[in-house]
Amino acid sequence: MGQAFDSRGHAAGEMPRYRCHKEVWALKIASVHHHPPGCGDPVEVMLTPDDTRYAPFLVRREYVEKHHPVAGGYYVVYTDGYTSFSPAKAFEDGYTRI
Repeated sequence: MGQAFDSRGHAAGEMPRYRCHKEVWALKIASVHHHPPGCGDPVEVMLTPDDTRYAPFLVRREYVEKHHPVAGGYYVVYTDGYTSFSPAKAFEDGYTRI
């Protein structure tokens, strides 16, 4: 794991390793609601958080096309405002709630 290869496909050694130290805001996603077929070209998609203290919210189609969010994963917002999606295992292995 973490093996890098040169331009000829030969093993070039292990890649440098990094540890995450970012702080983010995130909500686990309970459901992703796409507009049904035939309703035109949807601009937004509804994400419903797993934590019922938070209301469902809309994300733009571009977000969905880029990140492909699915139920069980996390909607993530970085300190610079960038929004992303993380699969549950990757998020839960890399982040601890503060």
